Amino acid sequence: MNRTVLVTGGNRGIGAAIVAAFAELGDTVCATYRGQPAPSCSPRHEQFRCDVRDTTAVDAMFTEIEARHGGVDVVVANAGATDDRVALRMDDDCFTTVLDVNLTGAFRVARRALGPMARRRRGRLIFISSVGALSGSRGQANYAAAKSGMVGLARSLAREFGPRGITANVVAPGYVETDMSAAMTPERRREVLAGIPLARVATPAEVAAVVTFLASDAAGYITGGVIPVDGGLGMGH
Repeated sequence: MNRTVLVTGGNRGIGAAIVAAFAELGDTVCATYRGQPAPSCSPRHEQFRCDVRDTTAVDAMFTEIEARHGGVDVVVANAGATDDRVALRMDDDCFTTVLDVNLTGAFRVARRALGPMARRRRGRLIFISSVGALSGSRGQANYAAAKSGMVGLARSLAREFGPRGITANVVAPGYVETDMSAAMTPERRREVLAGIPLARVATPAEVAAVVTFLASDAAGYITGGVIPVDGGLGMGH
């Protein structure tokens, strides 16, 4: 398709699957990482070390991408962090750090993308949230608050920038086959699966397929949406 796509946190798990899916479509995919870069999946797969908590770093990354490719057509805000603790043991730093990565980081990236998108009168913003955003999650008050905040953020941007041809949507995965879910004990896995109507976890590729759809021309009239990819876990929330 020859678009330029930015995926934050694109070096592992769901992010890496999203990068691979866009690369398969023929897009230039720019992925951020904080730790280690991922193996290259395409000659048009570029990687940038960038901490989304750093406004200056975010701006520098966009400036470099714009110099190389002329602009970013699709932003997937996927970078995330967890620090799980029950609320009574969750200090201010634990709470605000998780919000800064997951929510404020997503805002920093979207804000930097929006000016050029508005001038071109086209663009896609896709925020990777979680089923916990709407249902809550024990020990994750910080993470659930951040992921829930993404919904308000995306819908506000959808209203502000819809007239400029820019859509903003949220994808809310449930349990996904990643390193985190692989580390679950057998007992915890049985407990999780018992609450999922489809009785299995998702693959990262299934989440990526929804993201690439929302970035496609076929989804041009979808904005402000929250799309669950959770096997029915979050129904009713």
